[in-house]
Amino acid sequence: MRFLTLLCLTVCGLCAQKFHLDDPLENELKPIPVADASKRKLSDYYDAVSHSLATPGDIERRQAAQGVNTLGEPMQGAWWTKRHYYHPMSLDELVAGPGNTHAPSMQGQWTVIGAKSEGITPGFVMIDSKKEMYYIKFDPLTNPEMATGADHVAIRLVHALGYHVPENYLVEFSPSLLALGNDVLIADRLGRQHKMNSRDLGEMLRMAPKTKEGKYRATASRAIPGKGIGPYRYFGVRSDDPNDYVPHEHRRDLRGLAVVSAWIDHDDSRAINTYDSLIDGSIRHYILDLGSSLGSGTQKANSPRSGGEYLFGWKQSAGQLFSLGFAVPSWARADYPKLPSIGLFESKTFDPEKWVPEYPNPAFLNRLPDDEFWAAKQIVSFSDEEIEAIVRSARYSDREAERWLIRCLVERRDKIGRSYFAKVLPIDQFTYRDGDVKFVDLAEKAGYGAVGPFHLQWLSPQNSYRTAVITTPSRPRQSVEVTVRLSGQPTVVGVERTW
Repeated sequence: MRFLTLLCLTVCGLCAQKFHLDDPLENELKPIPVADASKRKLSDYYDAVSHSLATPGDIERRQAAQGVNTLGEPMQGAWWTKRHYYHPMSLDELVAGPGNTHAPSMQGQWTVIGAKSEGITPGFVMIDSKKEMYYIKFDPLTNPEMATGADHVAIRLVHALGYHVPENYLVEFSPSLLALGNDVLIADRLGRQHKMNSRDLGEMLRMAPKTKEGKYRATASRAIPGKGIGPYRYFGVRSDDPNDYVPHEHRRDLRGLAVVSAWIDHDDSRAINTYDSLIDGSIRHYILDLGSSLGSGTQKANSPRSGGEYLFGWKQSAGQLFSLGFAVPSWARADYPKLPSIGLFESKTFDPEKWVPEYPNPAFLNRLPDDEFWAAKQIVSFSDEEIEAIVRSARYSDREAERWLIRCLVERRDKIGRSYFAKVLPIDQFTYRDGDVKFVDLAEKAGYGAVGPFHLQWLSPQNSYRTAVITTPSRPRQSVEVTVRLSGQPTVVGVERTW
């Protein structure tokens, strides 16, 4: 009895030290003003080589995620904010995505102020009649609707999952809407710049597919507000941002992005496709260029290898060498229907545990089961109807392609749920009512089967903090500790998972 009393007092003492009266924190602390920050540019090739040969950052030490509150949730702010899982969005809100009130004006003219002619797909920068600036990107001739559709769908899914993304709109326009600005420069095939003329504009549009109505379909990406200061990395911190104090490889929102990227097959999830903007004295972090996802490689259909293995890896190279090239990787067995507007996207061979981006990502490599569960619970919260609504809003002209994309997203969602809900007790949404802790079995709610029965044991029943340990006989190594503060309005202030 004396030992039990000591144990309870010890637990209560630890609770009192561990939690503060303002826990759990919902938002990041008020940012320290950033007067200015240096704009940086990363080399895509150097980034790929450096990460492939010797992945940078503090990795593979099984460190718990940082930048989270006492409930294990990332705090809302510069990187992420609570959306669909926490505050269910309507179908209209999901389809609207990051915004639906600033589409390019179709009245007046679009004035071209910059252009990109290199590569397979062209693009330009324009200002509409309302003086809003947009980046216009097209599909490749070989795959009409592919990159624009993938970007439209993926950006709405990622936005609903809480990440910051630009406002992108699907547009269809006639060339008569375009007007050349003054002194717009464009590079020829040898890299020499000259003043852009109407012939250059015509050549650019000839590289883009037309709709049946003779218009051009494109993604119009509204310029992100603030001062652009280049991409962020998936390791370390920005030295010129006093508010960026958590190493990126240890951020739960970036670790969980591995699961999100696997769902939509965003194998291009690397630093070059991120963007930092200095807005009103603080830096906000964005994810860009989601046109390379959902089977699209932006400029062409994605490779069958996408998500199956790195572009280069010592282990996979050695396997091919010693098998004389006869070893057939699992991704090579996938079967894809001929759907030009989708590219190569499937769900049958998809394994979320084995999915990888093009080259090693420090934050992805550091993820632990609780990081995976955090992302998976949000992904599983999308219903079939919600996924269907988002895909249909991409206006695919091929109904078979539309149905295929919906089916693959639903099946990949369920594979993610089953995989990561098995690693920790998949219970969440804890509340304290009538002297007991209430929660939801997310596996049962998703239709994967109930995990319980659950056993609940109180460790400290007579203090301002009470800690309950929740277990189930079917998973003896997994448990969840839930701490409740009883003073004032009883509140769940702590959640810790063991696996």
